Amino acid sequence: MMKKILLVEDDITFSLMMRTWLGKKGYEVECVSSVVDAKKALLKNRFDVVLSDLRLPDYDGMELLRWMKGENVDSVFIIMTSYADIQTAVESIKLGAFDFISKPVNPDKLLEKIQEALSLNSEAQCAEAKTTRENNGPVHIEGKSEKAKVLHEYIRLVAPTSMSILINGASGTGKEFIARMIHKESARKDKPFVAVDCGAIPRELASSELFGHVKGSFTGAIADKTGHFVEANGGTLFLDEIGNLPYEIQVQLLRALQERKVKPVGSNSEIKVDVRIIAATNEDMDLALEQNAFREDLYHRINEFSIQVPTLSERKEDIALFANHFLDLANEELNKSVVGFEKETLDVFQNYSWPGNLRQMKNVVKRATLLAKGSLIGKDELPHELLSASERKAEPASGSLRDENHERILIVNALKSTNNNKTKAAVLLKIDRKTLYNKMKLYGLD
Repeated sequence: MMKKILLVEDDITFSLMMRTWLGKKGYEVECVSSVVDAKKALLKNRFDVVLSDLRLPDYDGMELLRWMKGENVDSVFIIMTSYADIQTAVESIKLGAFDFISKPVNPDKLLEKIQEALSLNSEAQCAEAKTTRENNGPVHIEGKSEKAKVLHEYIRLVAPTSMSILINGASGTGKEFIARMIHKESARKDKPFVAVDCGAIPRELASSELFGHVKGSFTGAIADKTGHFVEANGGTLFLDEIGNLPYEIQVQLLRALQERKVKPVGSNSEIKVDVRIIAATNEDMDLALEQNAFREDLYHRINEFSIQVPTLSERKEDIALFANHFLDLANEELNKSVVGFEKETLDVFQNYSWPGNLRQMKNVVKRATLLAKGSLIGKDELPHELLSASERKAEPASGSLRDENHERILIVNALKSTNNNKTKAAVLLKIDRKTLYNKMKLYGLD
């Protein structure tokens, strides 16, 4: 049966184009140009998907979403928005929207989102597809950037296998969380997950920590100790910052992986173990191998499959999503009820390099939530280093509409360079077409 889509968009040209294109893809599309007309259509017919612009002549798309929720309309809701309205788009997801897509709309990306939405049969499935919940832990946001999609596709592919995995990534990018996700989606999910910070183990205790010891084997060994390998037996052993392991311990680790046996310090007997190794590092392993700081045979043993975790600055599209996620966590922990971020705050987030990645953002948002006096987090609640970085980037870049004094000349130049093609000019200026039309009208360029 042909799936039905209600397109709510006051740009008639765009509506006709999308109806024709989606029709060729096998969908039945009805177009309306206002929230009032959309409500009438939804009361009259059932639609599988509602695709709505955020800014409409009578009300905005959020009003339609709230009405649908109140009327228990079960259509999947996707909102179209410009980058400037990203905060509102994130709020729409909190209200129950399936997803949002930025303008100018990429038809293939839109089709992908529609197909994904229709493949999910319930609200619970939607939630599961967007987030991963650790047992008694926080919700994890996957993100919408291309790098995030590649990362989580790799996780889904390798998790069910028995391959050893090396996770490469800068500090604070969430390497341990990724390791836990892999474990949870593996056949070992009901067995232990043991995380070891190799950089925090004293050199003289490394063997004991990993393989255990027997009472009296050395000074201070007042009782038998179970090593991490035995603790993780049947499950997953996560070796974080593995590049910090002493060379002699690397030899013992390689032997344990090859023979699947460990010998506690001071013991004459070996213990059979069955563990999956997930290792992580923020070091340049090629350089470590070149300098003989890390054994090449061990490297190949733990690197049957590698995953590169992108930095936060490499996934700009996910910054607002993560900020709102950390805001939810901070509200719960601090017993606050901050609603969101001012646009200027999100602009600062977008322009900052985030050297500490997700860990730094979580701390920044938590601090700002504690300091917030109103319902929105403003620039005054941000730490000095973020504001300083924002001030250094305050000068408008070529092709940007940040400085009102330059808007008209930038628009004129963009139109000239695209032979008056408004769609291409909007892309060049990094705004949506409707905003460009409004600006042209404002400056008498229409």
